[in-house]
Amino acid sequence: MQKNRHVPILETQRLRLRPIRPTDKHALFKYRSDEQTNRFQGWLPKSVADVVDFIAKNPAHFNKAETWFQLIIIEKASGEIIGDAGIHFMDVENKQCEIGCTLNKHYHAKGFATEALSAVVDYLFKTLHKHRIVASIDPENTSSLKLVERLGFRKEAHFKKSVRLRGKWVDDIVYALLRDEWAGK
Repeated sequence: MQKNRHVPILETQRLRLRPIRPTDKHALFKYRSDEQTNRFQGWLPKSVADVVDFIAKNPAHFNKAETWFQLIIIEKASGEIIGDAGIHFMDVENKQCEIGCTLNKHYHAKGFATEALSAVVDYLFKTLHKHRIVASIDPENTSSLKLVERLGFRKEAHFKKSVRLRGKWVDDIVYALLRDEWAGK
């Protein structure tokens, strides 16, 4: 794992995670605009211009309270962008985060999301010394529920019809993990 002045570059056996860049716009649009694959996502770009705006909103500094920061996930073997991981630095004390992950459908069910988020969680707990990480998931998104459970997260809450997604009220399940619970320690 390397780190520059502001943002981490995370390395795993098969993946490299780095901050999102303007040059990633076409690759990001390719998998993020797929309505079926991203039916549980709150953001679905309609054009490359939407992606350009999204990238422009990524903070210049990593670990800034009350911001979302996007890391691009690259498969080392091919050099292809296969997804992205988002980190929401939630509170003013900056001890809690929310994480999420989006992968190109061609890379589903191959362990890439587990590998990527495991590296992110490990960095957040071991390097940034975060206290708590949460994940907010639609209960119909069974793949993501299994993913966070594999990482050791536990279910904390199930909110009924609490999130408005594409004109419809949907349930929200919140999972959480504390630093002293992290199995990767």
